[in-house]
Amino acid sequence: MPDYLSIIFVSMKRIIFFNLFLFAFTCAFSQTSPPSDLITIKQSFKKLDVLGSVLYVAAHPDDENTRLLAYLAQEKHYRTGYLSLTRGDGGQNLIGNEQGEQLGLIRTQELLAARRMDGAEQFFSRANDFGFSKGPGETLKIWDKEKVLSDVVWVIRKFRPDVIICRFPTTGEGGHGHHTASAILAQEAFTAAADPNRFPEQLKYVKVWQAKRLLWNTFNFGSVNTTNPDQFKLDVGVYNPIIGKGYGEIAAESRSNHKTQGFGSAKQRGEAVEYFKTILGDAPKTSLMDGVNATWSRVGAPDISLSLSAITKSFNADRPDKSVPALVNLLDKVEKIKDDYWRTQKTKDLDDLIAACAGLWFESYSAEPVYAVGDNIAVETQFLLKYNVDVRVSDVYYTYYNDRSLQKIFGTIPSQDMSKFVLNKSINSIQNFNSKFQAGALTQPYWLNYKHNIGTYNIDYLDKYSNSVTPKTLPENIPYTTHIVFKILNKQIEFERPIKYKHVDPARGELYDPLVIAPPVTANIENKDYIFNGDKPQNIQIKLKSFTKTSGRINIRPVDGWNITPNKIDFDNKTKGDEWLVTFTVTPTDNKPKTSIFEAIITANGAAFSLGIKTISYNHIPSITLFPPAQANLINVDLKTAGKKIGYIAGAGDLVPDALRQVGYDVHMLTEAEIMNSDLSVYDAIITGVRAFNVNERIAFEQPKLMEYVQKGGNLLVQYNNNAGILVPQIGPYPFRPVNQRVTDETAKVTFLDPDNAVLNYPNKITAADFDGWIQERGLYFVSGIDSQYQTPLEMSDPGEEPNKGSLIVANYGNGRFVYTSLAFFRQLPAGVPGAYRLFVNLLSNPKK
Repeated sequence: MPDYLSIIFVSMKRIIFFNLFLFAFTCAFSQTSPPSDLITIKQSFKKLDVLGSVLYVAAHPDDENTRLLAYLAQEKHYRTGYLSLTRGDGGQNLIGNEQGEQLGLIRTQELLAARRMDGAEQFFSRANDFGFSKGPGETLKIWDKEKVLSDVVWVIRKFRPDVIICRFPTTGEGGHGHHTASAILAQEAFTAAADPNRFPEQLKYVKVWQAKRLLWNTFNFGSVNTTNPDQFKLDVGVYNPIIGKGYGEIAAESRSNHKTQGFGSAKQRGEAVEYFKTILGDAPKTSLMDGVNATWSRVGAPDISLSLSAITKSFNADRPDKSVPALVNLLDKVEKIKDDYWRTQKTKDLDDLIAACAGLWFESYSAEPVYAVGDNIAVETQFLLKYNVDVRVSDVYYTYYNDRSLQKIFGTIPSQDMSKFVLNKSINSIQNFNSKFQAGALTQPYWLNYKHNIGTYNIDYLDKYSNSVTPKTLPENIPYTTHIVFKILNKQIEFERPIKYKHVDPARGELYDPLVIAPPVTANIENKDYIFNGDKPQNIQIKLKSFTKTSGRINIRPVDGWNITPNKIDFDNKTKGDEWLVTFTVTPTDNKPKTSIFEAIITANGAAFSLGIKTISYNHIPSITLFPPAQANLINVDLKTAGKKIGYIAGAGDLVPDALRQVGYDVHMLTEAEIMNSDLSVYDAIITGVRAFNVNERIAFEQPKLMEYVQKGGNLLVQYNNNAGILVPQIGPYPFRPVNQRVTDETAKVTFLDPDNAVLNYPNKITAADFDGWIQERGLYFVSGIDSQYQTPLEMSDPGEEPNKGSLIVANYGNGRFVYTSLAFFRQLPAGVPGAYRLFVNLLSNPKK
């Protein structure tokens, strides 16, 4: 072959590999079978020869160093994991209005999408991201330190890392209290995991483990540079010719999955040096694994490495099936090693490699997307063999996790059908196995099964019933699973496939959604909060949906201080997919301010449930289905309103418009055309959503019209913005600037500097009691450099800090009023905080208008 043709051939081959790699990682959440392309096979051969593991520890989604993770997993081929102590529940959402638990669900899936890119595994603790914390003391107290520490120890004992790496130090340079706490917990867990007297209840299922060293991955973030030339250094920006990318490129693709945080990243190429400071254990000199035997000699089996080397050298990319006999023989050797941890890990890796080389593909699907508890799930399992290798199916069975243990359901292939499942009799032809079994457990995310406090999710039931098979610290539920037992060259090998629902979207193509097991009937209450002002009744509408054939009733749990009619509503002969509305009338029995829980209880098919259903869908992650409590807040509050019509300019996403509609405002979402061309004087107030001046790229063109609206007598209320990335030179009519200052203590004392100010008196008289019951924080990104034209009616601070006037500023401008607030109304209003409603209404109400 001429040289130039060789070059073309090699280049084309790399392009093919590159495209296969892209497909494998960008589409991974849309399939259940692992990728079996040549890149994956070649990388798998390399990984099989490495017996080392690294665990990275930090506090939140996005804290991880994706470039380092990708390098460790795909260049060094260590088993690599990331333990994020929280799911990022307390952050902001730049792509939607989900907050709290629902945001945590999205960020969990974003982390899993990132791991599919960089090749690491993902773990969590029970810690809840309760919002920004200024110190580790507060964080560890709220988290219940011992419980979260037990989770970190569990992960270490299960994962058995040779090296543990922290993103942050214990000395506070990470800024956030959660960051510092994650380092403190990692440092304590490093020792505790090796101590049989710490968390001894775990030792029934895992062994103590001593990692070789604990390192801090130092950093240079903005003005904080913790790196030092004397620290251990590692260039992780190298190029991988098999993948066709450097690890800076892979890292950008991984990090760009954090879309709720706006972390789309540019690809970096070339040298990228990471620095490490030794915290505990021996300091590395030449490698992160100094002093660790990461070869097969570690388990007394150096001959396995020799055999693997021979198989790798003889591998034929055009006929990977030719390697199957040697790989099966190698599997016999791996299964005989005494080290149970590495035997389990490498047997799984080798099983997948054998299937990939044999051209063995198999997946398992449910016939429908949703089933009710107790109904039969129809499951189809498909098999395809692409090469002439002796492969036959010998058994199929199913499992699911029911909060305490793994349940097993047999689905044995009838003996008369066994010949059908000698797969090499029908090369490249799909074979099907159909079966049914009863749905036994809801697919509610396991950490949401029980009510939890501000600091930790309630997974105590998993501790109580902890066993070797538990979702504790896993990113998501152990799924309903099909187990397929094959005989490959007469060697019995068992595989698992999660049962998914496969369908085709006209725009996105073939998609796989998680199987959903629901209550027989769900109840979605129309609103989260119902605001009452006096004794006037309100109708509460509930949408019921049936997921099976059923009859039953819905009733409302009695609540003191409220009259609810009717007592119950029956339903009969409902079939799967039916939806219908029911209405209850709720009347306060007195005019006293109070907040109560309205809870719907559905009794169907002999069982009682009090759950709604919520599906979260974004294109970059799989769909998420959860079953939130069928509850709403009944809030009787002394609330006066002024004005009626509100214009709202969307920001990063919040639920404030719905909250305002609940108290009687007519809220219209303004478009750019309306802002620029319509008569804005028809609006009693205009509000900009949270971070609108960060995310609305047209705001610079719209702002002059908004200032004109104020000058002519309008009332403009601007909610908080991040200090980074403001899209206009000046937000208000006079100078001020948002800064990274906040009050994180939601109970912090609020001082009224200007008690006669209109925003504290009209139409509601604001008192200290209106700041009771706030959640997560008082406010964030307060303002500084405040021009003297602004009034500053409030002052507050976290304990031990100087009082801060930057939570609320007000200025008259022309005939109107401009208000900027950093108070966290976007959290308080959806949570039904009465005083927050009263104050927010005042900010909308200009007594001069």
